[in-house]
Amino acid sequence: MAKKRVGVLVSGRGSNLQALLDACADPAFPAEIVLVVSNVANAYALERAATAGVPSVTLSHKSFASREDFDAAMDAHLRQAGVEIVCLAGFMRLLSAGFVQSWDQRMINIHPSLLPSFKGLHTHARALEAGVKLHGCTVHLVTPDLDDGPIIVQAAVPVLADDTEDALAARVLEQEHKAYPLALRLIAEGRVAVDGNRAKVEAPGFGALVNPTP
Repeated sequence: MAKKRVGVLVSGRGSNLQALLDACADPAFPAEIVLVVSNVANAYALERAATAGVPSVTLSHKSFASREDFDAAMDAHLRQAGVEIVCLAGFMRLLSAGFVQSWDQRMINIHPSLLPSFKGLHTHARALEAGVKLHGCTVHLVTPDLDDGPIIVQAAVPVLADDTEDALAARVLEQEHKAYPLALRLIAEGRVAVDGNRAKVEAPGFGALVNPTP
């Protein structure tokens, strides 16, 4: 079976891009990254793409009259590269509804919380403030609403009594690097079916997570 062609949108250091690049380096992985798009010219993620031999393009959103014009330019590059699946990896721009709808059920995002809790920014600080016992990350299909859409994969970590924001973030990031390649694999292999706002995944389930351990 031919590998699914993937485009990744980035704005920053690209640690999740690196996790996807590493996964795609496995000949048995069902997807390949064919284009990286950044809205930030000096994003370290672009160096990661170059090191992996993946073509990239930089489009400054400041050069476009509207969000729709910027998204149309991105869309043109993605389609020219034959992209079939779009991954958002720290892409710090809100996407227009038209762009999202054009990639319906073919665009995924990773968010550093257990959605639907803590949508938006500063998720780790908010989790600590709320006193939750489990925190984590979510990979979901993208819809026009911010940090919303059918959930494909979630990974949880315990929140420790002496946690700092940075310590918790580091533990969550480690799980992000596992969850994102898994979600891309599931999408690429056609093992995700959408039913309303639920993603039904053909994959084995796991046992309960309890914190603190009884």
